[in-house]
Amino acid sequence: MSLLVIGSLALDTIETPFGKAERTLGGSATFISTSASYFTNNVRLVGIVGYDFPQEEINFLKSKNIDISGLEISETKKTFHWHGKYDFDLNTRESIVTELNVFETFNPLISDKFKDSEYVCLGNLHPAIQKKVVEQMSNPKLIMCDTMNFWIEGAKDDLLNILKLVNLLVINDSEARELSKEYNLVSAAKKIMKMGPQIIIIKKGEHGAVLFMNDLIFSAPAFPLEKVFDPTGAGDTFAGGLMGWLTKTNDLSEKNLKLAVIYGSAMASLAVEKFSLDGIRNLNYPQIMNRFSEFKKLTHFDEVSLI
Repeated sequence: MSLLVIGSLALDTIETPFGKAERTLGGSATFISTSASYFTNNVRLVGIVGYDFPQEEINFLKSKNIDISGLEISETKKTFHWHGKYDFDLNTRESIVTELNVFETFNPLISDKFKDSEYVCLGNLHPAIQKKVVEQMSNPKLIMCDTMNFWIEGAKDDLLNILKLVNLLVINDSEARELSKEYNLVSAAKKIMKMGPQIIIIKKGEHGAVLFMNDLIFSAPAFPLEKVFDPTGAGDTFAGGLMGWLTKTNDLSEKNLKLAVIYGSAMASLAVEKFSLDGIRNLNYPQIMNRFSEFKKLTHFDEVSLI
């Protein structure tokens, strides 16, 4: 099975109470594809970077067996750049600088080589661009979509159009409430499902994630970490682990979707322990499985009788 990933590749400047990283590797497609690469060796990346994008980072993506033949490199514009600063609780952040650069005119064309991808992961992009990608695909088995408040507020009609075409929506709790106009997350998920997606995953930051599918509600905890250095790529890393596992197993049963959520959560917990991509840049399988096992321990308990 193959996984098509489309999203941003960026050079970010990140400030947290624990340090600062300047012009470091970032972007939704970067985190998603890197995370997914630990589960499948058939990740296909579509994106755009500028002439200033470091060659060593292109080599890094190749080293993860990520097919970057869909990566466009501009000879005249710089790479997308975001400078963000986090408050002490790491839940509040300020966007200091956002420079779209090459992203201003990004118009992804999916090659014939990529059109047959069975799994598609639409990173956080303008929903009109997401729709354009879906319309170029042959017959994918599962399409996952990410979005954000900015598109809910500024491109609602386009967002509603793409939701009709996707199977799985990953969204955080505030976005789910804004999109559905429902405060209760169960009610919010049911309402969003009527917009198109059959599966909803609502991320709740340090409180974990909840999977909604048919009559299933599955809640996964967030891993309790003593130190969180950089939450920037947590959501995209989660999506990469989730979609990487589904691509690897080619199994969309409720049981396997639960596992996918845990693998996504495990990868996200590893990502936030270091700045930028460093938390997942050079992982090995024992590290991933150890974190997965620790997640299992968090929620395991024995049945007892009240009689």
